Amino acid sequence: KNQIEGYLESGQNVVVIEDLISTGKSSLLAVDALKAEGANVKGMVAIFSYGFDISSKNFEEKNIELTTLSNYNYLLEQAAESNYISEKELNTLKDWRENPSEWNQ
Repeated sequence: KNQIEGYLESGQNVVVIEDLISTGKSSLLAVDALKAEGANVKGMVAIFSYGFDISSKNFEEKNIELTTLSNYNYLLEQAAESNYISEKELNTLKDWRENPSEWNQ
């Protein structure tokens, strides 16, 4: 049942670290739990983000700054430049990114 591990003082500054951001929903639930315990959440850092519009909207609504080390567009760019994927595969991956929940090849 614990959403917060470790010691947390009320008023303590916190930066949340995540591995992956898709919609941001679960990450922002963690922010809400921290704030409910009195934490001053300064922002969030994530290793990777798909960069979906919904995640940007969710973080903006909660007024939480998100910084990512990498993202989907950069991953595709690097994969294409190194010839890891073909142009056809690149286009397919870009199409998926536009609307993954309804994507059907």
